[in-house]
Amino acid sequence: MLIAALLVSTYYSDANEVSFTNPILPGGYPDPSICRVNNTFYMVNSSFEYFPGLPIHQSNDLVNWTLVGYGLHRSEQVYAGINLLDVQSNGGIHAPTLRCRGDKFYIITTNVYQPVGSTQPAQMINFVVTADNISGPWSDPYIIDGAPGIDPDLFFDDDGRVWYVGTHAPNKPNYPGEGEIWLQELDSQSWQLKGPRHFLWRGALYGAIWAEGPHIYKRSGRYYLMVAEGGTSFDHAVTIAVSDKITGPYIGNARNPILTSRHLSYDNWVHSTGHGDLVELADGRWYMVALGVRGDEQRGSNMGRETHLMPVIWEREPYKWKQVRHEWPVVAPLTGKVERINPLPFSDRQQHPKTVFIDQFDTAELDLQWNFRRMPASGLYSTTERPGYLRLTTSPAVPTNSGRASLMGIRQTESDFEYQVAMEFTSSTNNVEAGVNLFQKDNNYLSYTIVRRDDSYSLQLMAALPKKSLEVLAQTPMANYQGEIRLRVKATGQSYYFGYSLDQGQSWMPFVETRADLLLSRGYTGAYMGLYTTSNGESTTDFVDFDWVRYKGIER
Repeated sequence: MLIAALLVSTYYSDANEVSFTNPILPGGYPDPSICRVNNTFYMVNSSFEYFPGLPIHQSNDLVNWTLVGYGLHRSEQVYAGINLLDVQSNGGIHAPTLRCRGDKFYIITTNVYQPVGSTQPAQMINFVVTADNISGPWSDPYIIDGAPGIDPDLFFDDDGRVWYVGTHAPNKPNYPGEGEIWLQELDSQSWQLKGPRHFLWRGALYGAIWAEGPHIYKRSGRYYLMVAEGGTSFDHAVTIAVSDKITGPYIGNARNPILTSRHLSYDNWVHSTGHGDLVELADGRWYMVALGVRGDEQRGSNMGRETHLMPVIWEREPYKWKQVRHEWPVVAPLTGKVERINPLPFSDRQQHPKTVFIDQFDTAELDLQWNFRRMPASGLYSTTERPGYLRLTTSPAVPTNSGRASLMGIRQTESDFEYQVAMEFTSSTNNVEAGVNLFQKDNNYLSYTIVRRDDSYSLQLMAALPKKSLEVLAQTPMANYQGEIRLRVKATGQSYYFGYSLDQGQSWMPFVETRADLLLSRGYTGAYMGLYTTSNGESTTDFVDFDWVRYKGIER
């Protein structure tokens, strides 16, 4: 036991030099899909109701990733049938697949949309976008008619045929919530389905809900179908099956699931691991990317589902009595689970975590890190109207289901952090406010703002919590406010500390402390550090100017 402890101590003491830390994409980056072109890796993630949608990262070593663009980044794409204008919370862009064929990139995904006030089931619109360059521009969507379900996969076979791999609820389920994977050929010119539809597999975990997130791979002449099962919470898992023909029949791996945390304590450092994608390196090694949720706050996380990386080896079944002994992928072969600390994929390339984000708004183009809840209204912001500042136009709207407020943000990447903004704001209208908004959903946010009320200014913190009315947590008059203020939020342990400065940061005043679990992810996305202004229903021409934004994540 002493020798083992010494070995572990030595390993962890050298961790910064020989290892990387999961997640490799911290913050709300769920449902990863990965591909490789020569020695460069590309990855896309779900974005749900956010715009721009389909964030795309690039890496040369699998552990350091750079955001290079979005698959949905133009208003024309939205108006071409991918509604991100009034899409509902947790709707929008689900579980994409990114693939490269020749000199072209392809993303196939689903937009889940339910009209405001509708009681009908949500519409599931499956589509493809293409690009010659990974950073775009990406094409208008090619909407695929007659394709039910979510989480489609795109598979290019060696014979030139292109296949759509989808999900649906079978006509005769064996239990409630059972899903089924289906396959049909795609015309690569029209992007429409053709030929017969084949029903492949219903998953390996009988009684687990909804086989989804399929990916097909071809290795040594055989087809491997990998899926996600068990929902998106603690029972999430990855399972796999194999066939000699792409149309099946598929035989499940007797050792399924090949990745899960369902057998671990609910208090494991990460849980809900699943929804993976495999990539082969140029030297023949394999890795998997998959989502997982850190258990930092009450077995949950403000960041929601994040992207993790695990090594994969292939092993042949040892049973000599079997006529066919299949090869199967083994994920994280040393421990069988997602580890926080792992050996580097390339020992000469260390991980350099990007824990700091600073934007001084000195360029005309908005930094790629900024996101909006739904496509922003025209004229919502400007980086040129006052050079060196971001001007955010005040809107009458407040965050509401399917609504578009004057709200934008960057992802929270660690449970502990410090977030600061410097802003200038005055108003001639009562009930107008501007400042910081930390948000998860339309009904889950903390609004930390200067508000004009009764012809004077106050500083206030308001909380919107699910199934509760909007609540004022703290408020104080600001008699010395002259139109400039710095706002700060610090998260340490299980608390948020809100403070402010009226003298350009020379001195800071404490305002209020709250629990850190008010923004726990209860949906598919993670928390954002935001900028916000509203006139609370009043007509106004007001705006707020932000001089800079600083965010630093602090690893626990």
